[in-house]
Amino acid sequence: MEITEKTAVQAQPYAYDYTLEEWQEWIAANGEPGFRAGQIFEWLYVKRVTGFDEMTNLPKTLRDKLAQEFDFVTLTEVAKYESKDGTVKFLFELSDKNAIETVIMKHNYGNSVCVTTQVGCRVGCTFCASTLTGLKRNLTPGEIIAQVVKAQQLLDATGERVSSIVIMGIGEPFENYEAMMTFLKVMIHPKGLNIGQRHITVSTSGIVPNIYRFAEEQTQINLAISIHAPNDKLRSKLMPVNRRFPFADLIEACQYYVAKTGRRITFEYALMGGVNDQPEHAEELAQVLKSFPMAHVNLIPVNYVSERNYVRTSRDDIFTFQRILEQNQVNATIRREQGSDIAAACGQLRAKHMESGAR
Repeated sequence: MEITEKTAVQAQPYAYDYTLEEWQEWIAANGEPGFRAGQIFEWLYVKRVTGFDEMTNLPKTLRDKLAQEFDFVTLTEVAKYESKDGTVKFLFELSDKNAIETVIMKHNYGNSVCVTTQVGCRVGCTFCASTLTGLKRNLTPGEIIAQVVKAQQLLDATGERVSSIVIMGIGEPFENYEAMMTFLKVMIHPKGLNIGQRHITVSTSGIVPNIYRFAEEQTQINLAISIHAPNDKLRSKLMPVNRRFPFADLIEACQYYVAKTGRRITFEYALMGGVNDQPEHAEELAQVLKSFPMAHVNLIPVNYVSERNYVRTSRDDIFTFQRILEQNQVNATIRREQGSDIAAACGQLRAKHMESGAR
């Protein structure tokens, strides 16, 4: 099935849009010595400058040419909220006045950044705030990268660093696949931000063709699947994407991924009171996932969204659900909630912002 990738029309590319290899090609095409590409990359990701005029070991003629042909991503901070648990959530405005969200989460093992890949989302999950206004456009690679650079610039002030990344913000990453892969190449490059591959997780709602495609990339990056139901009928009700890529096809794609890569998949399961959280749902889910020897289920108490009618599963029922999975030899954990006091779940802050007439 065709997967479209609609991106904003740009006058010229962003400096962050290019991988090191693409910078090397650009440098060669412009008659500059090859080492200049590495210098540009270092200025962008190690020194984290905000303009070409700061790249002081480049000739002025080259700096001028860069300024003529490339832009820096504009992420204007519209709002910044800090939770009592240390979570920091940003609402950024892009150059076209659309808004996106980025979250920094504090863990005992380091700082994790949750990035957005699209302005809005067309997947249509019925419990998610990100889908309320549909898909506006895809982000460019540079607009995704800029979110991590911004987070790192904030952490620079305290001598900390971004230690992990989750691609779980607004949007469906596998519907902006090329930009996502460029983002990943820059994140893991030793001369880029140098984030370990196993410290990066990408989450998809189940875009089946690109699960196969991602398996062929042969990376060490973690894959998470938003499953949220144990069968085709219920999943189609909760996640319209299941009508495009049915449950059986999704499970088959996941089995291929595991066989091809030898890596574990995390299955994300948002628990909704009286909808998908009953013991029979847990039993059925366990039967589905028994075919995955390394499967891990991340149970997520659903976030309250005023435009939706779902309620949270009770604490006792969450533990019952987890216990049933584990009794069936399916590993399950309950996600630790972060940033609830600042609407840190993806799409919530942008939705409030849009109510005021913004984009």
